[in-house]
Amino acid sequence: MSIVNPWLVGSLGLLVLWLLIFFLKPKARKEMLWVSVFTMLLGLTEPLFVPQYWNPPSLFDLAQNTGFDLESFIFSFAIGGISAILYELLVKVKHEKIRRHEKHKKMHRYHLLALFSPLLVFLPLQLFTSLNPIYSASIAMFAGGIAAILCRPDLSRKIVVGGFSFLSLYFVFFIVFGLAYPRFVQDVWNLTAISGILIWGVPLEELLFAFTVGMLWSSIYEHTRWYRLVKIKTGQKNKNLKKT
Repeated sequence: MSIVNPWLVGSLGLLVLWLLIFFLKPKARKEMLWVSVFTMLLGLTEPLFVPQYWNPPSLFDLAQNTGFDLESFIFSFAIGGISAILYELLVKVKHEKIRRHEKHKKMHRYHLLALFSPLLVFLPLQLFTSLNPIYSASIAMFAGGIAAILCRPDLSRKIVVGGFSFLSLYFVFFIVFGLAYPRFVQDVWNLTAISGILIWGVPLEELLFAFTVGMLWSSIYEHTRWYRLVKIKTGQKNKNLKKT
């Protein structure tokens, strides 16, 4: 197996995009790093998807021999940080700490339940149904996004926009990737185990995955760290620029 393979190239491509945003948007660095470190742990779930969902070539044939691969950790790290801050790239906002007394409001009573809802949904689906893991994961992340909206309605705009914006970005990235590796999907994805529907060469399940990733991880930083988003007015922005 060659050290350079499409799965590695694709993962590194997303990491390059992550680095580009990281260096161009200093104010987003803390959020990107924080979310990326946690999403990187999703790489540990790769054995659930190999070969049930796909069977990618990997460094040192790790995926085929162990179910794990290094590319999954790179991929998970990159998509977490990117999906977390896309909204901030589109809308001028700043983070504001929620005061302690506000945390006891009725809508925050189910804070922990909302945060752990993806896991609470995923485990039963994975253990007690015959669903392909990609569907279980997407349903769980969608449920987590909805739970976050119910618990933190002030973040609903970021969650919805985050889902669609990451879906759009991932779709374009995947199309470009497909032009470079036109046989990759057919050779690697287990299309008979899923819908087999391709949209411009992109498996439908990848788009569902991207949308739900964007929903769940776009608000996780604010939700767990007790931040709200406040729009920066044009006048306020200019005033801040003068101060600097």
